[in-house]
Amino acid sequence: MAKNKNSGHKVVAENRKARFNFTIEEDFEAGIVLKGTEVKSLRQGEANISESYAEVKDGEVWLVNSYIKEYDMGNRFNHDARRPRKLLLHKREINRIFAAVQRKGMTLVPLSLYFNEHNKAKVKLALARGKKVHDKRATEKERDWNRQKSRLMKDLG
Repeated sequence: MAKNKNSGHKVVAENRKARFNFTIEEDFEAGIVLKGTEVKSLRQGEANISESYAEVKDGEVWLVNSYIKEYDMGNRFNHDARRPRKLLLHKREINRIFAAVQRKGMTLVPLSLYFNEHNKAKVKLALARGKKVHDKRATEKERDWNRQKSRLMKDLG
């Protein structure tokens, strides 16, 4: 579990491919409804959100296909590793997300799962638009150029 330098968040899981595959338009911080064994597993850093997504159903936002490993010391009340988890957002945020997904064809992608300063589990969600292949190539080209530019500046000065 890494601690983010600037915000004090303890990041448990990060979706690193999200920024490459999607253009991020707007992001939200949402609480997440968890069971006790899920929290214990998260504190051990046993989670993955790289293949997950969020959807709006019946006025609620759900995190689907996220993986939180079953707690080793859990008993028969242990949680299901890939169950849908409810996300906690304000009603107007849910309405804005629902409108963007319906009208503009955007996707709701989780960027990271972390514990905030008050030790509450949070999910950073993003309203995103999928990138085309040529956009991905341009992003990669720009990243390579910035890397090469920093090497040149390091060598020269």
